[in-house]
Amino acid sequence: MRAAENRSDAVCGADGWPLPARAFHLADVENWPSIQRSGLHSTAALIARDRLRGRAALPFTSYRSASMRLPSGAVIRDQRPMPPETLLRCLDDGLTPDDWYRLVNGKVFFWLSAERLNRHLAACRARPQLVIEVDLRALVARHGRRACVTPFNVGNARRRPASRGHRTFVPLDAWLATRWASEAAPGGVPRARSHPPAELAIESAVPDLMALVAAATPIPPGERYRGG
Repeated sequence: MRAAENRSDAVCGADGWPLPARAFHLADVENWPSIQRSGLHSTAALIARDRLRGRAALPFTSYRSASMRLPSGAVIRDQRPMPPETLLRCLDDGLTPDDWYRLVNGKVFFWLSAERLNRHLAACRARPQLVIEVDLRALVARHGRRACVTPFNVGNARRRPASRGHRTFVPLDAWLATRWASEAAPGGVPRARSHPPAELAIESAVPDLMALVAAATPIPPGERYRGG
């Protein structure tokens, strides 16, 4: 598909770019060779690429209390910050924890600030990591129609978790038009327009990632990212 067919017209060419110039993806350093070859893929896309179905896929698609390795060798992260019992307290009516894991597993996530990136790094301090910095305008130009933004870290449901559901993933074009209006719970008050997105997510995959990379920085265990 041509790049123009993926273009988010509400963003490209606009004078007032409302998002940062760069976005950050945190990858396990072992995944870097695969990323260089075929780009970034969601957990669901990686499972499908390994042709895992049914019972064979279940350990990877349900709650993961520890990082796991797919048959291809790809490392997928644990989901310890959002165990089922805490999700039950904050999910919208009609959604189950497994529904939420499916939603999250289907997307590739990018942090929109170095501060949030470093919080994630702190949680992954046991293993070497790689910070992939991308040109956000170029990412949106190519994949904006599959992009959404979130108002908080959707991979964390501890302490005082924000309520969440399908509405939490606000399509980028909708956010550009009305900010957080569609994210509000029924009968609730929308977030302030000035509230910045925490994450930008692309459905399924970014196969052309290497054309968008501005920098790739290995981070030893326990270190912070000092770029950006």
